[in-house]
Amino acid sequence: MKNNSAISEFILTGLSLDHDVQIILFVLFLFIYLLTLTGNFIMLLVIRADSHLHTPMYFFLKQLSFLDLCHSSVTAPKMLENLLSERKTIFVEGCLAQAFFVFATGGTEACLLAVMAYDRYVAIKSPLLYSQVMSNQLCIGLVWCSWGLAFVDALINILLAVNLDFCEGQTIAHFSCELSSLFPLSCTDTSINFMLLLCSSVLHFFGTFVMIVSSYVRIVCTIINITSTSNRSKAFSTCSSHLTTVVFFYGSGFISYLLPTSGSPLEMVFSLQYSVITPMLNPLIYSLQNKEVKAAMGRMFRKYFHPFI
Repeated sequence: MKNNSAISEFILTGLSLDHDVQIILFVLFLFIYLLTLTGNFIMLLVIRADSHLHTPMYFFLKQLSFLDLCHSSVTAPKMLENLLSERKTIFVEGCLAQAFFVFATGGTEACLLAVMAYDRYVAIKSPLLYSQVMSNQLCIGLVWCSWGLAFVDALINILLAVNLDFCEGQTIAHFSCELSSLFPLSCTDTSINFMLLLCSSVLHFFGTFVMIVSSYVRIVCTIINITSTSNRSKAFSTCSSHLTTVVFFYGSGFISYLLPTSGSPLEMVFSLQYSVITPMLNPLIYSLQNKEVKAAMGRMFRKYFHPFI
């Protein structure tokens, strides 16, 4: 990745310039990052180890946990380093690479959440044909398509950004590198870059959001036609964890990208929610709201730890 900019490094101002506040934030976000790693690793282990969870729904959940590990690891380590560092710098090439992976992993998660919404629709609409419709080959194909579409989209945007010359300044009023934060620092025309990023965001993020809404409209219509109250309640409960995840991801993500890149505290809060907090919350949401996951964790605990108690 070559770049002919007049400057070789950017300065990430981060969350605060106060040293004492930085120490507090470092401890807080280190705890959050470790919790993210632990929670998602446990989710991966439980789904892999328990045969009761070898279904399409938990196959996608396993992919989501792996994706959350990747997404949080793109931004959190550098943010933690800068909180303790005097020189809060990042090389231009490193900044572009981070922007690429932020875009790619975020885009993959958007696609995966849309796939998971469709999976819930099939499970509720055709429970007897669920395993046939959501075959192993289809599930794997949908996951590969999610990764592929997001990485191609990110690659197109980042290849165009590599040709930009950065000479208008070094300071990025953010804790991580995102494409929208880099454009104001360029001394070359960024109108094409901005339009491409806008089109990508509309087609990719809003497109998947429309797919999710469409799936849930169909789910609601299907549930309304269920006569049994207990079956209706069970159908709603299977969607609650996914719906909560969608609200956190798209709510913070949309607001973060719709706000102007001014480095304001509000913008920072939503960016943190989108890139750091949500990956930590996802395994908690699925473990606390899902009876099957809680039961699987109980079985794994009794199997591996009961002899030591």
